[in-house]
Amino acid sequence: MTDQDNDHLARRFEDHRPHLRAVAYRMLGSLSEADDAVQEAWLRLSRSDAGAVDNLGGWLTTVVGRVCLDMLRSRTARREEPMDGPARLPDPVISSADGVDPEQEALLADSVGLALLVVLEALAPAERLAFVLHDMFAVPFDEIAPVVGRTPAAARQLASRARRRVQGAAPTPDTDRVRQREVVDAFLSAARGGDFEALMAVLDPDVVARGDSGALRPLSVVRGAEAVAAGAMTFARAAEAARPALVNGTAGVVAMGADGRPFSVLAFTIAQGRIVGLDILTDPERLARLDLTVLER
Repeated sequence: MTDQDNDHLARRFEDHRPHLRAVAYRMLGSLSEADDAVQEAWLRLSRSDAGAVDNLGGWLTTVVGRVCLDMLRSRTARREEPMDGPARLPDPVISSADGVDPEQEALLADSVGLALLVVLEALAPAERLAFVLHDMFAVPFDEIAPVVGRTPAAARQLASRARRRVQGAAPTPDTDRVRQREVVDAFLSAARGGDFEALMAVLDPDVVARGDSGALRPLSVVRGAEAVAAGAMTFARAAEAARPALVNGTAGVVAMGADGRPFSVLAFTIAQGRIVGLDILTDPERLARLDLTVLER
């Protein structure tokens, strides 16, 4: 391949990068691992006979899917993921409260909220791949089948099983961001004021709060409005300031400590005007890697 051919191929690959990163993020729930998977796809493309590829976008999508599947299976082999659910929260994507950055639009298309990613984390690797590629990116089952080493019919069954689990576990959130922000602001006001009744008014009775403090601590899960309300008032006393943000495209909060550094990221899932899910990332190492410059624009 000449330098000119290589440059042309690199430009074509860059055209597909946002889509490929979106696929990998849904598969892995990790922004850094998604970038690694996309880079691996480029390496495989550069070593292949690209001229023989009729549909470059489709070819790259299945390659990224295969790379991600290997990474998920490696996690399972190292027992990083418990059998009954995810070991950690997925990486949040932070945007200004005024709107999603254009560079993030492909990454967050289809409203891939943190709550949905948590459910995807609990799927078996092959189920996750079949669901993500088919239901989110419309990849045909006859193209998914070779990736998972199954027949197209078996790949269809994998996606169907995953779909049932997703529909049963992931609530359908309110999409009105103005209403979302009103509910989040009411939650913060009640928490800061120690108003237990006002907190109970914005929390669904069956609300689930998940907290990720880092690799040395298991993912904590708190269920029920009373328990979550009590924790919310403790949080409000610990955080000096809470900056409004969009977390994976929905109303959320980045809480800042007295030193001006992020203390936690809160992602809310709101359905029928009440908070049904609250995902809280307090892992210092992962918070330090977040790009929060978007909140200063």
